[in-house]
Amino acid sequence: MTGADGTRRGWRAVLADHGALLLVLAIALAGMQRVLTAHWREGAVLLGGSLIVAAVLRVILPQERVGLLAIRSKVVDVLFYSSFGLVMTVLAVTITRVRLSAP
Repeated sequence: MTGADGTRRGWRAVLADHGALLLVLAIALAGMQRVLTAHWREGAVLLGGSLIVAAVLRVILPQERVGLLAIRSKVVDVLFYSSFGLVMTVLAVTITRVRLSAP
């Protein structure tokens, strides 16, 4: 692979730049797989967990290593990633099975 300046970059350099996003996407893909195989609660927890992992990575990684996880400022990214992740996880865990009874 070549970088923006035309120099050849190895897979380690690419992984260092995009490893955080790849980890978050891998968790989200596992969650989508669980949702698509009719295990929606587990899938929703994994999707919420991927957002929480994104928030943690956004906090601990330096700006040059965070890659495409940086959308806005660090504070805004962490606030939105963590709040959406927590809401999704809490909703998935607390929703109980609703049975419709015949009249």
